[in-house]
Amino acid sequence: MILLTGATGVVGGQLLPLLLEAGHRVRALVREPRRLGAQRVNVQISLGDLNDPFSMRHAMRGVDTIVHLAATIRDQPGGTIEELNALATARLLRSAERAGVERFLFFSAMGATNFQRTRFFQAKALAEHAVRRAPMDTTVFAPSIVYAPGDPWLTLLERFSLLPAVPVSGSGQARYQPIWAQDVARCVAASLDEDQQDDRGRSDAGSHERPLSKSNGSGPTLGPKYELAGPQTLSYDGIVAQVLEAKGRERPLVHVPLPVVRAGLRGLELVSGSSAFATWDEAELMEVPMTTERGLEDAERLGVEPRPMADVLNG
Repeated sequence: MILLTGATGVVGGQLLPLLLEAGHRVRALVREPRRLGAQRVNVQISLGDLNDPFSMRHAMRGVDTIVHLAATIRDQPGGTIEELNALATARLLRSAERAGVERFLFFSAMGATNFQRTRFFQAKALAEHAVRRAPMDTTVFAPSIVYAPGDPWLTLLERFSLLPAVPVSGSGQARYQPIWAQDVARCVAASLDEDQQDDRGRSDAGSHERPLSKSNGSGPTLGPKYELAGPQTLSYDGIVAQVLEAKGRERPLVHVPLPVVRAGLRGLELVSGSSAFATWDEAELMEVPMTTERGLEDAERLGVEPRPMADVLNG
């Protein structure tokens, strides 16, 4: 049984059908089952969230694998960025250990470190550190910026494209290797299938051990980490240009100085709260590059050839 968190998110919405098609039994930890759409009749539903220890324990029953996608890039009524990304992951790991879960797949972010300027990347780095030290088989995925047509981020850019000029926070020069959510989901599904094949091979050989990729020399063995990148390296301005081209619109880009963006969005958050169309924490992410020298290597290692952003947007 796989426990999937974040099943209604950008990646989760693509991954869930792949898991079901592959014959996996899936339980989704969700607050709003209706957001699962037609798939809600094909999965076990566990109502609750990662801040509720009781619902978390209930969700763990009979689970051997956890795929932890749930994350937030802004503070929510139910918790801060740090609570919902870092602390919630630590709680989930503790519950998984007590329940005897064998495998834990975690979504970090490319370039997440404790020294990053943004709260989101710092929280992801703390969560990843906890995952890597967990006494179970772990796999970490660190994607560059993930997108899908119709997702909240691209929808916001498309709305901006209706203006006479498109506002861009800061310089717009941070570089990314954007990867389609469906390609990310295919990577996760492939890693699970790879694990299953390894299990069958070891079973045939009479072994019950699960060798992982490497050891840090003291403490738990470290599992693989995949950096998932698309085939293009684009600045943020370049990504906006791709969206404009796909919509058939020509608009100039207007770069708004970060102090102005910060003051404006902080004020908007005070007035609108969690319903604000954007927050400073989200805007600040657009100044943090997310690239890897590994390029497509890790995705291709999993048998996935990511599509260029223009092909997806024009598809």
